[in-house]
Amino acid sequence: MSAEETAPQAEVASIATPINLILFSVFAFLVYTQFRPKPPAVLPKAPAPVVFRTFTPKTLLPFNGENDKPVYLAVRGRVFDVTPGRNFYGPGGPYENFAGRDASRGLAFQSFDKEMLTEDLSGPLDDLKDLNADQLENLQSWEERFLEKYLVVGKLVAEGDPEAPKS
Repeated sequence: MSAEETAPQAEVASIATPINLILFSVFAFLVYTQFRPKPPAVLPKAPAPVVFRTFTPKTLLPFNGENDKPVYLAVRGRVFDVTPGRNFYGPGGPYENFAGRDASRGLAFQSFDKEMLTEDLSGPLDDLKDLNADQLENLQSWEERFLEKYLVVGKLVAEGDPEAPKS
């Protein structure tokens, strides 16, 4: 064999080194991962639509977060869906007394005791007329906070009100 015939074999041997084969394999893998078919994007399931409705104290009461129900509470006649804050307003949370209830008086007094809740669910709604300026300001700040964070899903009316849902 002449020197001219061995030169192409030397070139082939120098290209097919183990490191070159590894680099080529990595390159081929990267090209494959970039151009392989991708699975279709799956959108997250949308939450169920919430219809604005009218509540009475009795129809609001079941929305206390028990048995995986949503958590609603009312402030000055507006019913808020506070389900995203279930840890606070749902069962076991620090504000659980307000779940499914009118929380206006308790929020105004900064008191989370059951004594702040209306006992007679069939009676008139609390008109809050006995609150002083500081308590009204307190209630206003809570209401603004709820309006920023939570969805208004309804309004609260007294039993027997013309707008009250028929049982």
